[in-house]
Amino acid sequence: MRLPSLLRRTPFRLTLLFLALFAAAASAILAWVYFASASEARTKAEREVRGEMQVLTGIYKERGFDALNMALIDRTLRDNSFLYLLKNPDGSQVTGSLTNFPIETLQEDQQWITFPFTDTDVEGRVTRPQVRGVQVRLSGGGMLFVGQSLGDTEAYLARLTQALWTAMGIVLLLGLAGGVLVSRNLERAMGRLNKVVTAVQEGDLKARAVVRNSGDELDELGAGLNTMLERLEGSMASIRHAGDAIAHDLRSPLTRMRAKLEVALMDADAGKINGVDAVQLALDEADNLLKTFNTVLAIARLQAAAGRTPDPKLFDAADLAADMAELYEPASEDKGLEFSAEIERGLMIEGNQPFLAQALANIIDNAIKYTPTGGAVMLRARRRSSGDIEFSVTDTGPGVPEADRERVIERFVRLDNSRTEAGSGLGLSLVGAVMEAHGGRILLDEGPGEYGGFGPGLRVALVLPAAE
Repeated sequence: MRLPSLLRRTPFRLTLLFLALFAAAASAILAWVYFASASEARTKAEREVRGEMQVLTGIYKERGFDALNMALIDRTLRDNSFLYLLKNPDGSQVTGSLTNFPIETLQEDQQWITFPFTDTDVEGRVTRPQVRGVQVRLSGGGMLFVGQSLGDTEAYLARLTQALWTAMGIVLLLGLAGGVLVSRNLERAMGRLNKVVTAVQEGDLKARAVVRNSGDELDELGAGLNTMLERLEGSMASIRHAGDAIAHDLRSPLTRMRAKLEVALMDADAGKINGVDAVQLALDEADNLLKTFNTVLAIARLQAAAGRTPDPKLFDAADLAADMAELYEPASEDKGLEFSAEIERGLMIEGNQPFLAQALANIIDNAIKYTPTGGAVMLRARRRSSGDIEFSVTDTGPGVPEADRERVIERFVRLDNSRTEAGSGLGLSLVGAVMEAHGGRILLDEGPGEYGGFGPGLRVALVLPAAE
């Protein structure tokens, strides 16, 4: 038999567990109170009985048996809380509120005992309270018993126990009602979240959880779910955009490759060209396509890292900058560019060196590619005043208009002045993905300005947090 959903909720089960623990603790406390009170009442009764016995035995020692008898008669008539019984040495009862001694055979001269005593209360009901008393053998051979009823204490303990049990029952009922209320509220809140999850499973990525701004765990869960859905929606949109862009950008190279292969095949059949040259052209086109795909895969890997650096290692950024300067200085000179580098030492960062090297290579390659002959390219690696590490590449090329500087980091975006250059439009997009994965940022600013027919230029800076 399946329980109702309310009874299967974790808050309700936790409420039952808490109530069970509370009942066990309350029962233990009640038992302790009961036994402690009973022990205290017994100790008090013994103390008072002992004091009364000392008084009576003192009367007996000083004034004799008859004076003791008179004292007992007086005390019995005053209806105090003590019970008495006095017998002669021959065993005949003299005075008392008991008919028989509770201890038939006294083993010692003085012996304590607790026993039930049949009595009636003020309403005439028969009661059997406990009596705590002491029985002593008098020096003349007589016997004296003095005891005190524990009925008042037992009645008090009974009322206390009943009150505690009643209070605990009320607390359990209130706790159970509170558990039901909390479980229902949580069930409604979780139901709203489940509706969002179900909607997303059915393909509605715009579904969002309601955040009440109460600051509780459900709000945190809802906010986290909304953030996750926003990132998921953005990722799916990026995937769709990337797919469309790849299909659009690769259509022309693939069409061109197919056309070249057809022409090469026809020319080879006609004996007009060397088939090896035609195949080489096709291979070059295939290499460009593979390069585009590899770049897209690298960006996807970085974005899948969700802000975490893949395979981070501690290294000196100055060494990386020096390697890049050594690698690209000959290429700059071959194009007739002036290449310079300013590199500080001791720039420790923690990151994925191959990815950072690829990002730095992309911006240096762009600077060399778009800077006209006779221009200049500068590579710098330094520590900023904030403590961050900065790579920057400054050139004297045509630059990027301020309105387009954020757009050029997107995938497959190529400005009009770069259409004649080879490329896929993924270079700065990869750089941006590398910076995001390393917790850094990419900054695009104007270069040194227009001078001598060059400019205004472009300054691309990669800012990374220094290693702690």
